[in-house]
Amino acid sequence: MQIFIRGVAGSWTPKHICLKKGSGLNRKLKIKKHFTPCPIDDEDEMYPNGIFVFNITKMTEYIQRNSIPCEGVLVKDFSRGSSKFNENHLATVDVTKPVIVAEISPGRFNVIDGNHRMERARRLGMEKVPAYRITPEQHLQFLTTEQGYLAYIEYWNGKLKELQKRRITY
Repeated sequence: MQIFIRGVAGSWTPKHICLKKGSGLNRKLKIKKHFTPCPIDDEDEMYPNGIFVFNITKMTEYIQRNSIPCEGVLVKDFSRGSSKFNENHLATVDVTKPVIVAEISPGRFNVIDGNHRMERARRLGMEKVPAYRITPEQHLQFLTTEQGYLAYIEYWNGKLKELQKRRITY
């Protein structure tokens, strides 16, 4: 059984990140020489997370085109953090529309689309919400700047190196 601790707004992290031998610890990301930042059209929705800015509109299109499976995620596994919610908007969101959770560091997922839906589900006492789980291999292409892309690869690989030093496996 894994016990989850609350972390950053809209994220969950296992208390002890356990990765099967030969699976998660070999997920070092490599810089693509010809990386092209995701274009931004006028009406596109963005998710800024510090230097990392993801194009949610293009990511959602990718999810639909590639039939990414939808699964239920536990509402309690994602904290509110210090998020402020637009109460007028909160009352109108559809909690049956899947949220997008992205693996931001090895074993740690953040809600990058659907924080209002997650909060409304929490207030309604729902146990689960539908979600698309996106890996870095899938979401890197939606970073909107080369600087963000390079910083993300460095961040991910640094977190991976920390895990390798601790050799947390089962």
